[in-house]
Amino acid sequence: MPDQSILQARTPDAPVAQPVSGPSGISRRALLGTAGATGLVLGAAGGAVGYAAAPAEATPLTSVGAGRAMFHGKHQPGITEGLQASGHLIAFDLAAGAGRKEAAALLRRWSTTAERLMAGESAPHDDTGVARDAGPSSLTVTFGFGHSFFGRTGLEKQRPGALDPLPDFSSDQLDKARSDGDLWVQIGADDALVAFHALRAIQKDAGSAARVRWQMNGFNRSPGATARPMTARNLMGQLDGTRNPKPAESDFDRRIFVPASGEPTWMAGGSYAVVRRIRMLLDDWEKLSLSAQEQVIGRRKANGAPLSGGDETTPMDLEKTDAKGGYVVPANAHARITRPDRNGGAAMLRRPFSYHDGIDADGTPDAGLLFICWQADPLRGFVPVQRKLDRGDALSKYIRHETSGLFAVPGGAAKGEYVGQRLLEG
Repeated sequence: MPDQSILQARTPDAPVAQPVSGPSGISRRALLGTAGATGLVLGAAGGAVGYAAAPAEATPLTSVGAGRAMFHGKHQPGITEGLQASGHLIAFDLAAGAGRKEAAALLRRWSTTAERLMAGESAPHDDTGVARDAGPSSLTVTFGFGHSFFGRTGLEKQRPGALDPLPDFSSDQLDKARSDGDLWVQIGADDALVAFHALRAIQKDAGSAARVRWQMNGFNRSPGATARPMTARNLMGQLDGTRNPKPAESDFDRRIFVPASGEPTWMAGGSYAVVRRIRMLLDDWEKLSLSAQEQVIGRRKANGAPLSGGDETTPMDLEKTDAKGGYVVPANAHARITRPDRNGGAAMLRRPFSYHDGIDADGTPDAGLLFICWQADPLRGFVPVQRKLDRGDALSKYIRHETSGLFAVPGGAAKGEYVGQRLLEG
């Protein structure tokens, strides 16, 4: 897990926060900032007088609340942005009798709602007010199609070959009821109420066209919680994301996104998301000594440096041996096995959330990783790496894959379009 995840905080590659404009041309940041300023005056001087005395120049939202991702673009949001503090994953199955027409109407509703909420505006109808007073908080909403979606909508000929079911892995203990689905939605934000507000709006928009198949909640460290931006830690305490592909790399798009010349054409600019709920057996893991944990991973827990020496970004020396002639980085260490140069160049952009769903009756925490990885082709990304992990990863003893899904995530919607329009109306 640790070696191919994404940087947690806002990085130089992350989108720059944009001002949010409301219908009147006055930014929502300005409106909210004014409200905050008047509150201080009201406390001292009373209602109407305090409101009239509000300063002309509004106080802006904090940097966290003001962050904004763009809905329209070449790619959907929620793929290349930095990790968000709060997230929800939800899968739907189309209702009995619902087909292509109903699916198109649903994606149109969802896209309209996502665009408004990501701009810091209210939902187009029946807004719950949950996110009132907050800015966009870097909200992203991402939509994908599962293998079964194409049969239910009569679009089998448009189903990508890359969406063929994943092979079985010996370490899988999958709950089928919490796996797969016709439609998949990923929601992330840096404010938990903003994320929940989007989840509720998406669920309400589904109406009678689709029903929830499964839903999961996740979290990451909040932006600004550390003295400097740094790689995220997972619930095992390991830095998780040192070798994630970066948008600045020359081959990033080729590895992560379907090219314009790719097949099917409606997937141009899109990507494939593998989604897995990986339970961490924390009680067993925490019984290990620090040294034993580092041997399992192949990196120092404190700073993510490879056991072969250096700092977090130092290339791992896989041939370095100790005084007894053994590899300094064990042959079955997770970081060694997941290296792209040990898997035919296979690479995936990992953008996970941690999760904690309570404590079992025996006191065992139900906690771990909502694993989400992005690639142009899962048969060249996730599958070869997971097959190799399946054959001898030291970390496998301390994790359990409990749910799984694979989704085709089309490219971003152009202005005036909805996500998936090229498929559903093509």
